[in-house]
Amino acid sequence: MRNLQRGATLFITLIMLVVISLFLVSALNTATTNLKVVGNMQARNEAIQVAQEAIETVVSSTLFISNPSNAVLNPCGSANTLCKDFNLDDTTSTASALYTTQLTPNPGCVAVRAIKNSELNLAVTEDLGCAAGQSQQFGVSGAVTGDSLCSQTVWEITARTTDSSTGASVTLTQGVSVRVSADDASASCL
Repeated sequence: MRNLQRGATLFITLIMLVVISLFLVSALNTATTNLKVVGNMQARNEAIQVAQEAIETVVSSTLFISNPSNAVLNPCGSANTLCKDFNLDDTTSTASALYTTQLTPNPGCVAVRAIKNSELNLAVTEDLGCAAGQSQQFGVSGAVTGDSLCSQTVWEITARTTDSSTGASVTLTQGVSVRVSADDASASCL
């Protein structure tokens, strides 16, 4: 009887060892999966940050109004392309770029509205520059319609960022309202 008990103890011990091993393998697989998920989330969040920064860089200059097909001051490689290296610093080299952001499609004016002279506050310098003189009715743009020399435009800027090491890709679209001269509005916003 004693030998049978030793055999049963050994058998139960082996079964427990297999069950514990299965739990460990399962825990290892779960931890590995979680690490991949967190890494993917980090790559996506960094790509979102880079795309947002690219949009802010484009909006901070007026190039996107005057030349939407070349709206980036110092492009990386081709027009409307920005690159960031491993430290998230700007780079003009596509070889050292970790993140590449392209404005695609080109920034575009999606809405335009002429600002009426009656809407202007002449105490504000920006509004004063838009005012059309009332005594200059002949030959002045907007004199008959009551339009000022400025228009309010709405632009849509889309940035697509790709991470060269992970393949993470993010596309952000942002609208921005910009006051421009009536001449620029008629040239840029059809």
